[in-house]
Amino acid sequence: LALPKKSIPPKYFYEEPGCGLFEAICELPEYSLTRTEPGILRERAAESARFVGPECQLIEFGSGSQTKTRILIEAMQPPLYAPVDIAEDTLRASSAEMAKAFPWLNIVGLCADYTRPLAMPEFAGVPIRRKAVFFPGSTIGNFTPGEALVFLEHARKVAGAGGALLIGVDLKKDKAVLDAAYDDARGVTARFNLNLLHRINRELGADFQVNRFRHKGFYDPDRSRIEMHLESLYSQFVHIAGRRIDFAYRETIHTEISCKYSIAEFQELGERAGFRPEKVWTDPAQLFSVHGMVAS
Repeated sequence: LALPKKSIPPKYFYEEPGCGLFEAICELPEYSLTRTEPGILRERAAESARFVGPECQLIEFGSGSQTKTRILIEAMQPPLYAPVDIAEDTLRASSAEMAKAFPWLNIVGLCADYTRPLAMPEFAGVPIRRKAVFFPGSTIGNFTPGEALVFLEHARKVAGAGGALLIGVDLKKDKAVLDAAYDDARGVTARFNLNLLHRINRELGADFQVNRFRHKGFYDPDRSRIEMHLESLYSQFVHIAGRRIDFAYRETIHTEISCKYSIAEFQELGERAGFRPEKVWTDPAQLFSVHGMVAS
């Protein structure tokens, strides 16, 4: 917030209230990708299981509520599932529910920032032929293309040579559809965005007056990305950990991007990161894609 262009990384959305708000976003009629992606996974479950192969270690980055993962686990029957998430309470609760649903499944959760180098634990006595990284929800869009390349290189190292990547990628579509998805009529996305300021107040002793900011979410077709901001409605200042931060009228805090790709663009990005594109599955309306790639 002390930078000339203020920003907060989107990973800080996801403490307990934020995770709940995101789950509410996923149920919104405007936010179609969370219904489209599970539909693709259900329709292509058997094919994705054949692509990954038997006795895989399924590693999920940003596991959240793990609802989509259940589709894969039912189809793949992996001996080991390793969810990685930054929100510890959500990770524990979701993994406990997963253990009830699949009592035969070995589950080892890792509370960590999956954008940083990870030391994934090794397991003796569990038959693993291949590692498969699962990254659903088009979360890859939260990175710039340059950041996405670095992340995919990191995922390739985690998967190892010959390992698999299953990744959800939102496709380019009409601006009006995307604008509505990120600035919904019920204001749930606005509450999700503004919750960042509540969190700073709670955890850092700040004095944001949250009603003095508003949510802005819009699609920039020239950059093929959604941008989310928190806009100051007044010329004002706040204190955070004893430091004064000034805001000009209409100055914004940039909180998130969500890049959209064509299928060819994302396959080319995967190739640059050291993956070989092998599969791509989409819905009939071509709104969303799930890519299957193999690490070189």
